[in-house]
Amino acid sequence: MTAKNEAKNRDRKAARRRRRARAARRWLLLGTVAVLALGFLAIGARVLLDRHPELTVQTYPVEYADLIRLSAQENGLEPAYVAAVILAESSYRPEAVSSAGARGLMQIVPATGEWIAGKLGETFSEDALFDPATNIRYGCWYLGFLMDRYGGDMRCASAAYHQGQGTVDAWLKDPRLSADGKTLDRIDSDVTQRYVDRILKYYERYEEIYAA
Repeated sequence: MTAKNEAKNRDRKAARRRRRARAARRWLLLGTVAVLALGFLAIGARVLLDRHPELTVQTYPVEYADLIRLSAQENGLEPAYVAAVILAESSYRPEAVSSAGARGLMQIVPATGEWIAGKLGETFSEDALFDPATNIRYGCWYLGFLMDRYGGDMRCASAAYHQGQGTVDAWLKDPRLSADGKTLDRIDSDVTQRYVDRILKYYERYEEIYAA
């Protein structure tokens, strides 16, 4: 290879390095702008909610707060967690009925309601699941039962509330999903994963609301 060709090769390599460097700077700039934009949006949303508390109430209702606090305390739960479950389950509609027949604020199926009533030594009535006080009391008892069963792990308890204890127990035995057999590293259901993510998101906001 002649000295002239070697010089051309060096020039081409140098040009490629310069192009790659420019491209890397452009992507870095775009990434920085995107992160800043998301941050400003989040700050703007929080400022908006702080300045207009009525929007917070519309997005995160605080209905039945006294019933929630009472039943949560009786079952060793945080009111914010119960409020988050109600929002995820029924959007605070006491008349809600799911396609699976779950009823009321905390979406309790009649079979589960009958089981809970038996544990509480009460006579069961399906219509009682539409009563906010009864529904919250039963739902809190069941949530407390699940939290005890899963060592206070909110992810496991929430997943079991949605998918059932048997399914969560099976997930915990699967080393691909749980490294320690006690907590879920991964939830083997996209639907349940989204459900649990919603509850944890709502819980963070309700912590602030109930603390205030």
